[in-house]
Amino acid sequence: MIDFIERYVTGLPDWAEPPVLAILAAMLGMVIALALHTVLFRVLNRIAHASTSDADDIVVNRLMRPTRWAFVAFGIVFAARETPALEAIWSRFAGFIMPLLTGWVAIAVLRAFVEAMIVRADITVEDNRNARRRRTRLSIFARIGTFLIVFLTISGMLASIPGVREVGVTLMASAGVAALAVGAAAQPALKALIAGFQMAMTEPISIDDVIILDGEWGRIEDIRTTYVVVRLWDDRRLVVPSNRFLEDTFQNWTKTTSQLLGTVFLYLDHAVDIGPIREEYTRQITAHRLWDKRAQILQVTDCCDATLEVRLLMSARDGPVLFDLRAEIRESMMDWIRREMPEALARRRQLQVAPMELSATSSMVEAMSGAGTATNGSGQEASRGLLS
Repeated sequence: MIDFIERYVTGLPDWAEPPVLAILAAMLGMVIALALHTVLFRVLNRIAHASTSDADDIVVNRLMRPTRWAFVAFGIVFAARETPALEAIWSRFAGFIMPLLTGWVAIAVLRAFVEAMIVRADITVEDNRNARRRRTRLSIFARIGTFLIVFLTISGMLASIPGVREVGVTLMASAGVAALAVGAAAQPALKALIAGFQMAMTEPISIDDVIILDGEWGRIEDIRTTYVVVRLWDDRRLVVPSNRFLEDTFQNWTKTTSQLLGTVFLYLDHAVDIGPIREEYTRQITAHRLWDKRAQILQVTDCCDATLEVRLLMSARDGPVLFDLRAEIRESMMDWIRREMPEALARRRQLQVAPMELSATSSMVEAMSGAGTATNGSGQEASRGLLS
């Protein structure tokens, strides 16, 4: 094929023949490569569409664009082997382009694999603990792998530049003090990066876990390499450093299972009859759509000076459902008590006391008469002083 092109460029001037031949050979290699790429991915698309799984479609779509450019590069490489002029030009850029394409394809393969595995880890089912753990690990390792691929790609691209390579060798010879300075400056970033590795291995949290942090209730929405995004109950986002979940205490409501126990407290009058209230609570909780049938009990847990504390224990499959169950049971029980047992509502009592009569004793009479005499005497003395 290259010989066929050379026949048509032999009539050109000597200065124009090499670049024209190089351009035509590169274009021919690119056309052949694109044709092969198109045929290959049409076959792969048919295979993916015939499959019932969405993972195949994700892999094919992710790899289509980067592999197209990789095929173009390989087409130019094969054409350059037969064309010295093209090879001389390509050799100047190959050390920069090939690492870039290799890194791009590697990242596409990594992301396609991660997304395909995430599709298989369905977290919409009721018991999704293992699926959430798998998604968490995939998310963390995908970001760490992407960082390493980008780092190696940039290193390979810079190493292809002779001037940069020589500067790098010079810097490596005197990198002792610089390494200490960079290490001290990058300590927070390195600490957060290491925390990401630790979180992937120890799993203190997983995607979609329900946690309470700094008094805020929310779900783990995303786990990055250095930070975690928590979606709060009112759709705010709390961005927390990764090492916070390894060094500080927090509540994880779905660490081993999403099932939870909850309580509702009623404060009633001391004279209340607990039996009918217990029967009504049993009737309401057993018929409730949100109760998971694991636990239900009514107990008197405290007796204060003004009220009687009654605790209603119940269970649900996860935190949000438990919150709704508690609110609905609290409302329905108080409504039933107001209608059927209004005497059970807490009230304040005042005891009326009859007036008390005090009889004077002889000692009290003597004391009062002595006080009166002293008062009269002091009054006379005062009047005498004024007259004088």
